[in-house]
Amino acid sequence: MDYSSEPPHSSHLVVRGKEPFNAEPTAAALVEFPLTPEDFVFCRNHGPIREFDPDSYTISFKGTDKDAELSINLIKSLFTKVEVVSVLQCAGIRRREMGNIKPVHGVPWADGVVANCRWGGVRLRDVLQHLNLLPDDNTDLHVCFASFATLCQDDEYYGSSIPLAKATDTDPGVILAYEMNGEELSPDHGGPLRVVAPGHLGARWVKWVDTISISPSESPNFYQQRDYKILPPDVETKEAAKPLWSKYPAMTALPLNSVIGTAYKSSPDSVFIKGYALPGATGQVSAVEVSVDDGETWVRMDITYQEGKLSWSIWEGQVACKAEHGNVWSRAIDVSGKVQPRDGEWNLRGVAFNGWGRAEW
Repeated sequence: MDYSSEPPHSSHLVVRGKEPFNAEPTAAALVEFPLTPEDFVFCRNHGPIREFDPDSYTISFKGTDKDAELSINLIKSLFTKVEVVSVLQCAGIRRREMGNIKPVHGVPWADGVVANCRWGGVRLRDVLQHLNLLPDDNTDLHVCFASFATLCQDDEYYGSSIPLAKATDTDPGVILAYEMNGEELSPDHGGPLRVVAPGHLGARWVKWVDTISISPSESPNFYQQRDYKILPPDVETKEAAKPLWSKYPAMTALPLNSVIGTAYKSSPDSVFIKGYALPGATGQVSAVEVSVDDGETWVRMDITYQEGKLSWSIWEGQVACKAEHGNVWSRAIDVSGKVQPRDGEWNLRGVAFNGWGRAEW
């Protein structure tokens, strides 16, 4: 693979891999921004990053009985622009922590592979309806997203899919996004067009999307069928995993989570703590609590930012504590009453880790 012509990358990221380029900011930097600035949005790639001309970029749409093709300029002119604030997170968030339990396979991510942005684009539902590609009964169908635009490590292209009914839900459903925080998408983040699938892990948010297909089955791509799945904790090797990939479902939503970005002694009698929390499948975060005594007692923090049901939450607060040094833990609670667990469950791919957040001061 040729990595010689990649665009320049942000200098605010900690590089976890150079070819392909994978990098993340620190959690301490992230929690200073309700909406994540371009330079602090993580980069997750499975191949080289290329730059494309938006004026000549086209997307192929393949239905069950007809095909169509649209340019980005035509998409912009035909359909109403919508915006949605949604958190994007990599399935491998906090993989390093899971790797402390026992070895895992994957990029050694810390807690910075998450970004909360305002995405601008058009609803997939609107496009499919305009092209007469949306069946009356979509109960058992899937929408497959693919990018043949650049080479990929484990397959001939990058592909993924989600159920069509979920993708075309109007609350908000999938967005074909060409903007992030009011600016055109950069190549690093999937420009000129990417999938934004609120409520789904980042693996479904296909960058540089150029082919969208309606199918009776999930995407056959490696990243849908042989990756981003949670195998049982007794599966400890790639060899043992081989016969099991097809028996376990592809991941959808990531779990309720919280991370401490900053913790320091703010006075002789207190500690200041600030972090972020992420909603899971059962609803938005309703509260965040911290403990300085290993979970014996909990103190509720102030949620200082939350924008709709799909964003992350920024939280902060003071905890009474006279010790000069120590540990602090965090846990999130969602609107359904679900509480973030003390321990995240280990799995071979190191995905979906959501044990209590922890930091030292």
